[in-house]
Amino acid sequence: MSIRQDRNIVETLVGRAASDGDGVKLIRVFGGQGPERFDPFLMLDEFGSDQAADYIGGFPSHPHRGFETVTYMLEGRMLHEDHLGNRGLLEPGGVQWMTAGRGIIHSEMPQQDSGLMRGFQLWINLPAAEKMQPAGYQDLPPADFPAHRLTNGATLKVIAGDVQLDGQTYSGPIQGKSTEPLYLDLHLPAGGELAIPVAEHLNALIYVYEGEVELGSGSQPGKLRSKHLGRLGEGDTVSVRAGESDARLLLIAGRPLREPIVQYGPFVMNRREEIEQAVLDYRAGRLAS
Repeated sequence: MSIRQDRNIVETLVGRAASDGDGVKLIRVFGGQGPERFDPFLMLDEFGSDQAADYIGGFPSHPHRGFETVTYMLEGRMLHEDHLGNRGLLEPGGVQWMTAGRGIIHSEMPQQDSGLMRGFQLWINLPAAEKMQPAGYQDLPPADFPAHRLTNGATLKVIAGDVQLDGQTYSGPIQGKSTEPLYLDLHLPAGGELAIPVAEHLNALIYVYEGEVELGSGSQPGKLRSKHLGRLGEGDTVSVRAGESDARLLLIAGRPLREPIVQYGPFVMNRREEIEQAVLDYRAGRLAS
């Protein structure tokens, strides 16, 4: 019988205020410097405001090449449109999974002028062999992400991958990606505990968006407060315990690519020359052709 090894926090990051698109205010959880530590993930943003001025400008038409974007809505409505003719309305609980591949030009615009707009966008790198594949888009409705009630009172939503809990396997609709993404949304009641198996070969991150949690094992487990991200070390289990109030968190894991990462804005490739080509292609109208 194998002995469980809990993953401990090796780095804590605090989300910082930022803006993107046409002045949309958001929290940049990570992204930019030292992306290799999060491999295969490149960036995580949380957006959330009940002030229309913070989000009404949206994200007008812009390009991407070389990676995937995952937009997960908690509240509000956002319309995706792209050069391929795809059109999808993101609603509370829904997900947009977009593979930029060799190039896509799209927009994401609010479909409301009041009320709360809240959600997350995650960027996942593509391996060199897949960066120039044709672009693709999946519009996944809220019904694809049921909330599973676990025996300890926790609630689980699986966006990507599979996880075994309570003697059952829970699967998300996103499967078969070469980065093997596992993307979970977890709600823990006050004092609730959960031990989540995560394959040893995957890099793992925890982002707390409400409440406070403890992670790991030993006499001094690591703590994460709201708007804090923990990068986790080696192991095969993520053990998490909520504090004195309910906690809501994302668990994100994926297979590291261990390839060079060169990024220039919305383009992520392996070499500088490929970035220069992406810029030339975009300026010449060839990026998404």
